[in-house]
Amino acid sequence: MATARPIVAERSSAFRLSIDGKLSLVQIRVLFFGVLKDLAGRSAESLDVPESSSAGDVIQRYANLIPNSGLTSIAISVNQEYATLDRALHAGDEIALLPPVSGGAPHAQITRDRIDTASITECLKRPEDGATIVFEGVVRNHSRGRRTLFLEYDGYEPMALKQLDQLITEALTRFQIRDAAIVHRLGRLEIGETSVLIVVTSAHRAAAFDACRWLIDTLKKTVPIWKKEHFEDGAVWADGEPFPPEVAPAGIVTILQTPASK
Repeated sequence: MATARPIVAERSSAFRLSIDGKLSLVQIRVLFFGVLKDLAGRSAESLDVPESSSAGDVIQRYANLIPNSGLTSIAISVNQEYATLDRALHAGDEIALLPPVSGGAPHAQITRDRIDTASITECLKRPEDGATIVFEGVVRNHSRGRRTLFLEYDGYEPMALKQLDQLITEALTRFQIRDAAIVHRLGRLEIGETSVLIVVTSAHRAAAFDACRWLIDTLKKTVPIWKKEHFEDGAVWADGEPFPPEVAPAGIVTILQTPASK
C-alpha cells in the first residue's frame, strides 16, 4: 500500500539556469492519479518550468517519486491527450501523469450514481436492431486471494470522457453496428454494484459481440480510470494493463531509470 510522502522535484541544470534568470519560466499544472496521487499526497500542483520544456522534462522532475510507485510504466497526457516525451509545453498547459489504467451524450458517461442498466439499454434499442449485447463489470467480493470490502474508482474525468467518446466513434467505424454506449462509475462501489456498462446494438449478433469485446478490452488499457481495492487488512491500487503501442510509454520507463541531474 502506497504511503503519502512529499514530492521533491529534482532540479535539472535547465531549471537552475532559469532561477539564475537566464531562461524565462512558464507555469503549468501537473495532475497525479491512482497510486501516484497517494505517493504525492495531493492530486495536483502548479509548477514553473523553463519555457523550452517538454513533457519528458516534467517526468524527469518527478524522477524521485515514480520509481517508488512500483509501476513498470506510466504515460503522460498534455491537455487531455496522450503525448510523447518530446511534446513541447506552453504556459497554462495541463499535464497528467497516468499509471496503467484499470482499467457527453448518453452514449458516453462518467457518473457517481448507480448505473441503471435497463433504462440505458432501452434508450439505445431500435426496431431495426436484431441484437443488443450488454456487458456489465461488477464488483466481486474477492481479489488477490483476499476478501474485498469495497472498491474505489478514480479518474481523470475530462480526458476519460473524451476517450470513451473516441472509443464509441471508432467502434462504429470498425464494426457493423448501429450504436453503442459506455457508462463508467467513479467513487465508492459496494459488492455487486456495476462499475462499467457497455451496450452495443446491431442488426446481427456477431458484429455486436465483437464490438463489445473490443470496447471493454481497449477501455481497460487506454481510458484514464483507476481502481483501488479495499480489503480487511488494507488497500491497494489494482495493477493496470500494459499501455497499447500507440500510447508509447517506453521512453518514459527509460528516462525514469536514469538518475535525475542534481
